[in-house]
Amino acid sequence: MKQVHTHPWDVSVKEAYQIQRDLRTRVFLRNGFRQVSIVAAADVAFDERKKKAYAAAVVVSLQDFRVLEVKEAVTEVDFPYVPGLLSFREGRPLLKALEQLSREPDVILFDGQGIAHPRGLGLATHMGILLEKPTIGCAKSRLAGEHKIPSPEKGGVEPLMFAGKKVGFVLRTKTKTDPIYVSPGHLVDVDTALEIVKYCSREHRLPEPVRIAEQKSKEFKAKANRR
Repeated sequence: MKQVHTHPWDVSVKEAYQIQRDLRTRVFLRNGFRQVSIVAAADVAFDERKKKAYAAAVVVSLQDFRVLEVKEAVTEVDFPYVPGLLSFREGRPLLKALEQLSREPDVILFDGQGIAHPRGLGLATHMGILLEKPTIGCAKSRLAGEHKIPSPEKGGVEPLMFAGKKVGFVLRTKTKTDPIYVSPGHLVDVDTALEIVKYCSREHRLPEPVRIAEQKSKEFKAKANRR
């Protein structure tokens, strides 16, 4: 997988905000695929003591959720944690891992926001624009928007509204478990993003590809620390 667009990463917080405002004009919320059979996901595990970020990218078959490919990457952590600027902290290691994939996924899932973001440019949206790939955000917490509480059963769902627009959904992926916040990143429409995440949600809170990527990033970090 190749990165199509780029921008400076060694920037200040103020410059990062401006990059987000510039990139959001490129967001396109129409499906960039005819069908979805292969899904990728990527996640980062941080070692704050060593100032390292350990990223894992996985490709999963949607037919049986079999892992087809795993790639890893490690980078220095050189951007502070700032709410709303997660992609400037995680973007470089994620891209480094994703660029190693030989299989081209139909869509990529991220543990982060899509357009449900104060400036409309969460992690999934940012990565989708740079890669020119369909992406979806599956966040554990809300960053922007208002919603009703979904029913406690698995499959309970409510629209997530922000500035008068539907920017995603609040989805209960497991009965009596906290919901996740689903929003399209790039090249996916709002309703299709929900359907894909619902299909990928099995026995855990996180969609299966994201759960696997999170597990692989933690294993990569642990393996590196044993050396």
